[in-house]
Amino acid sequence: MPNPPKITRRDFATQATALVAATALPRIEARERVRTVAFTAIPGALDNPYKGWCPYTNAGKILQPYSMVFRYVTWRELEPREGDYRFAEWERRDWDEPLAKGKHIVFRVYADYPGQPVAIPEWLIKRGVKMTRYKEHGGGLCPDYNSPLFMDALERLIAALGRRYDGHPRVAYVQFGFLGFWGEWHTYPVNNLFASPPNQNRVLEAGRRAFPNTILMNRYPTGVAGEKRWLGYFDDMFPEDTDGEEEWKFLPKMREAGRAQNWKSQAIGGEMVPSAAKKWLGDGFNLTMERLESAHFSWVGPYCPAIEPEPSEAFIARSQRMVRRMGYDFAWSELELPPALISGIPFHFTLRGENRGVAPFYHRWRLEFALLDRSGKPVARIPLRTDIRQFMPGAIRIEEEMVCSARPGDYSLAIGLCDPATNQPGVKFGNDLPVVKGWTTLADVEVRAE
Repeated sequence: MPNPPKITRRDFATQATALVAATALPRIEARERVRTVAFTAIPGALDNPYKGWCPYTNAGKILQPYSMVFRYVTWRELEPREGDYRFAEWERRDWDEPLAKGKHIVFRVYADYPGQPVAIPEWLIKRGVKMTRYKEHGGGLCPDYNSPLFMDALERLIAALGRRYDGHPRVAYVQFGFLGFWGEWHTYPVNNLFASPPNQNRVLEAGRRAFPNTILMNRYPTGVAGEKRWLGYFDDMFPEDTDGEEEWKFLPKMREAGRAQNWKSQAIGGEMVPSAAKKWLGDGFNLTMERLESAHFSWVGPYCPAIEPEPSEAFIARSQRMVRRMGYDFAWSELELPPALISGIPFHFTLRGENRGVAPFYHRWRLEFALLDRSGKPVARIPLRTDIRQFMPGAIRIEEEMVCSARPGDYSLAIGLCDPATNQPGVKFGNDLPVVKGWTTLADVEVRAE
């Protein structure tokens, strides 16, 4: 096994002793002393899940690490005949092509995309949904969003999407499109074509029912969508329109709607101004970072610096700085635990660290300790009670008691943030520590008999 980190010993803190005494668990002699293991922090990973770049995969080469891909899809593709949902075909075509395979998916379903073919199903038009021609943004045919036929069929589609994708292991976030140009919840400047507030609310509530375990994101925190505490939001003109004095910009709208703190439980992300990455990672980089931090972005895509051709070394370095700041970035600083663990007897530990990102980890993954034998095999896994989603930017402190039930012997104590889809660690920590089969080893430990 790799050499353990350097270990020091010191007296157990009075405060920790008082905490242990207050619990109903039995006390043991090993708590009279504690050892402290210190860890070295390093730059975080560039491909951790649910953060960083979220590119198209058909826009050319992807030149930087990424963990997510973005998918638009038309309603017509998903439901070519009434009630005949073609989700499996969509997944085979768009989810499993080489550059997307194994990546998490962010997707948006749309009913109208200016300049593109009609996006709602032909059967719905034949049933009587009115289509209105417009010339703006390249022109197109806008469906009647207030048609009862349209709304009833859309509710059925949303329910079917939820049955298929709520809690799906490949789905990172769902952008709640469906309405408006590009699925962006507006028909500007022909505003009379958009859905009424009651129908907007009907669509959002249908989404909440269909996706109780998935983070939903809306383009604008205004009107009905601005009333929802459970929504995330996406800014598709980052960073140019992210903040400023103009009331129509993204963050001013968030503040006006009272949604400026939604990032603490719901993700914020969005697309960079198309074809402008070299500007915003060049002379505009300081403003880019300022707005990334103030909006608490977790990801950027589908247009993003990862697909920008011929990047310079400075461009790559700034891209990496952005990715590491986005979302979460966990690094451990020290672990306090007894000099030896007694099998079957609770032991107390304190683990400290930092979330160096600008947002929490939003998904229901479980933080676990594992005892690894000399081959690296986990012989015991110990789930922590701590909810990883509560770690906001800044200092992290985990203080718990748990029981080690391993046989007496020498082990490596490791930690992992475990993906429920695989039951294996899936996040890389920002530490210079050995990683064995996904588990980050913290210290060598001795387990003794009671």
